Amino acid sequence: MTAQHPQFIEALLSSHPYPHPCDEIELIETHISWVLLTGQYAYKIKKPLDLEFLDYTTLELRRTYCQQELRLNRRLAPRLYLDVVTITGDEHTPEIGGGGQPFEYAVKMRQFREANLLSNLSARGELTTAITDSLARTMAKFHLSIDIADAHGPFGTPAVVLNAMRNNFTAIRERSSDAQLMRRLEQLETWTLERQRALTPTIEKRREQGFIRECHGDMHLGNIALVDGEVTVFDGIEFNPHYRWIDIMSELAFLLMDLDDRCVYPLSRRTMNRYLHDVGDYEGLKLLRFYQVYRAMVRAKVEAIRSSQDDLARAERKTHNEHCRAYVDLAETYTHPLSTALVITHGPSGSGKSTLCQTLIEHTDAVWIRSDVERKRLYGLAAQERAGNQLKRGIYSENASELTYQRLQELAETILRAGFPVLVDAAFLDAQQRQRFRSLADRMDVPFLILDVCADETVLRERVAKRVRIGKDASDADVTVLEHQLVDMDRLSATEIEHTLRVNTTEAHFPLDAIRARTGLGGRDSGLQST
Repeated sequence: MTAQHPQFIEALLSSHPYPHPCDEIELIETHISWVLLTGQYAYKIKKPLDLEFLDYTTLELRRTYCQQELRLNRRLAPRLYLDVVTITGDEHTPEIGGGGQPFEYAVKMRQFREANLLSNLSARGELTTAITDSLARTMAKFHLSIDIADAHGPFGTPAVVLNAMRNNFTAIRERSSDAQLMRRLEQLETWTLERQRALTPTIEKRREQGFIRECHGDMHLGNIALVDGEVTVFDGIEFNPHYRWIDIMSELAFLLMDLDDRCVYPLSRRTMNRYLHDVGDYEGLKLLRFYQVYRAMVRAKVEAIRSSQDDLARAERKTHNEHCRAYVDLAETYTHPLSTALVITHGPSGSGKSTLCQTLIEHTDAVWIRSDVERKRLYGLAAQERAGNQLKRGIYSENASELTYQRLQELAETILRAGFPVLVDAAFLDAQQRQRFRSLADRMDVPFLILDVCADETVLRERVAKRVRIGKDASDADVTVLEHQLVDMDRLSATEIEHTLRVNTTEAHFPLDAIRARTGLGGRDSGLQST
């Protein structure tokens, strides 16, 4: 144990101060806190620091922020966050929860296995699609339920957003003498200033529309764990309201950045699309890469702060400096524009369009929009809420279908203007609907491709019947709808076939290279574990 720690922290490494049995005590240290693991419980104590983004210098401030931490984190992890406890006695003989005058406070938490942190699961190659799908749903549900900031209040203004971003650059400069790093910071800061100016109307509009909410603020894999088999997000930011009263797209950006940093790109793309399907915030994509640069620089700042603290060995200091530079590397990748394209599907129910799209978005940067999801959103229904097949009636009437395709067209244009390629997952059985999207691609000057998704009719009927039995897909189509589609669909014209790639989903081969060749779609690849 280094002598740099306060005496009472060293004393808390003994079992005597605790009101419960503990055989072995472990200390985990971050740049702003000490966490004591006792086996059954964990106790988090705030360091008496004054940094540019927090002030823990007085006992009263630390008590207040402990109480804030308890309130905020019970939103996502109510079974983990138990109480705020006093530390009484003195520096040499502290007592957790004892009588007398407190000289410190701690947040008492239920302890879980560190091996179950998603960061550690990722390091072991055990981060699965089932876990990240659950995480995306958790984040979406959280963002749709939390408090919304006053549109005329102090949070989320363009100036506040920029100030937080510039603080990252300032903090790193104050702690580094690396000339090459300084030049890179200057370029990134210039890019940030230019993007902030260009995005100011969007940032203001987002405030007016209620997208600034009381978020978690620090949602990366190191703050998420599997607890009792459930994805549990903990350790949200309590120390600075400007860091949690933020645009929900900034919070999503942090998680996606962290997945990218761990090179699990398919999981990152899948998580983004799952979240967007639930929340429908495609307009927010205009800000996503702007916020991903910011979030990478937040982590770079944290590494720079940690590297400059006095209690580190030389090797640890070097590691933190290397991590700082790696996050700067990642931030730079988000400043590079993506290759954009407009891809639509064509095929009846059961042909495998959504399965194909799921695979495609995990291996490219495309944003996936689904007619089944957006149709129900238009009519106030959740994606998996049953509306019945209602052939040509209800939400499946001709008018409702026209509104659905109109909405898909609007979303596709929004996504393209945000700088992302788009994949539109719909039957597109009407030639006029296909022509509208081809015209959009021409107008936006992006490559256009029709994925003609097919399977034998026997297979189609089997798939649709099975999907109806399971009842967990957004599609309401049954075999009756399928039979109608097979008779009524407009076949692809000779002109359309020039822009078409046929995909038989009963075959094992997935034509990723052919799709990339036809569209220019890029995307970094890495392996992933499935459910």
